[in-house]
Amino acid sequence: MLFREQKILNSSQLRKLSEHKYSVTSSSLIEPYLQPYWNWLVLKLPLWIAPNLITIIGLAVNIVTALILLYYNPDGKDTNSPPRWTYLVCALGLFIYQSLDAIDGKQARRTNTSSPLGELFDHGCDSISLVFVTLSTCAAVQYGSFPQIMFVEVFVVFALFYCSHWQAYISGTLHFGKIDVTEAHYSVIFVHIMTFFYGPKIWSTKIFGVLELWYLIIGMTILTGSLVVSDFITTIRRGGSGKNGSTVAGTSVISPIIPFLLILIPSYIIAVKSKSGIYESSPMLYMLTFGILFAKITNKLVIAHLSKSVMDYFDSGMWGPVALFLNQYFNEFFPEYYLLWLVLGWVTVDLIWYCSTVCLEMCEYMNIKLFTIPYPTKVAVNGKK
Repeated sequence: MLFREQKILNSSQLRKLSEHKYSVTSSSLIEPYLQPYWNWLVLKLPLWIAPNLITIIGLAVNIVTALILLYYNPDGKDTNSPPRWTYLVCALGLFIYQSLDAIDGKQARRTNTSSPLGELFDHGCDSISLVFVTLSTCAAVQYGSFPQIMFVEVFVVFALFYCSHWQAYISGTLHFGKIDVTEAHYSVIFVHIMTFFYGPKIWSTKIFGVLELWYLIIGMTILTGSLVVSDFITTIRRGGSGKNGSTVAGTSVISPIIPFLLILIPSYIIAVKSKSGIYESSPMLYMLTFGILFAKITNKLVIAHLSKSVMDYFDSGMWGPVALFLNQYFNEFFPEYYLLWLVLGWVTVDLIWYCSTVCLEMCEYMNIKLFTIPYPTKVAVNGKK
């Protein structure tokens, strides 16, 4: 690949990544009830299957099933009539991803192959999955007909996920609240199943003759957001685990907001200033492009946390929005729709290159494989915590 010789992680980052100890707290409401299912499921896996292979298979299923729905409903509007089965496929794809994502760590402990690479790989896949889960949900409830609401909803979801890892960058511990990722996944599965049985029009049904049902999604986002933001503010006030209340890298606890704003602000300006109405006409394509870029900076935040290093503010993927902005400045010299596709291609290749390079550098430093593990291996714990 074009950038293959470029190194991403320095020796200090690699050393600290290899020394990282997994630290997480969870008060999830439904995870305790799902643990028996997950413990049963992991025991069905052969010992030769690598944990990261489990994760990537789940992510691939999740992406493919979401793309099927987005193919049939590319603008997320009620003028389209996607086949009902596309919603069921989305629900099944997310269920498979959620199940496999929940047992990859159990498989790692079961095969004595736990490593910081596994944690990084897991969170990286989560950041990518979030983009497709969010957009498929918007397609199911026809948010494309309300582009302003969709814009806010999508970026609020992105911000909440980002804040979770931002909080970990401050405190050194990843915290899952009472209503968090698992609850969100099963809520989205419910949305897709409801849409499969009753069609997208179900979300236009008015509750008590006042509010349409799709406001329920917004309400759930607000509820989840209030809990995440409350924990986040508490962490900020308490101060970080670094020197003088700084982050784990010794930087300002506020600093991670800069990369996020460098995505949010251009995405808004480009959408508003577009003469061709690129966002309103292609909301899914537009949000997918900026979503992939969001996944990239989230991955960089996770790496900064695990390696206790400074997070760069500007990212190479941001040249995509720069191209869109300059094209508008020169009166859309290049057709904006086609340029948006090119930018999507750029940020996707950039993300894949970045993630693959980081993983390969860690594998080389730690002398491990990414998708294979030594076999036979001694069984540590039967997949149970």
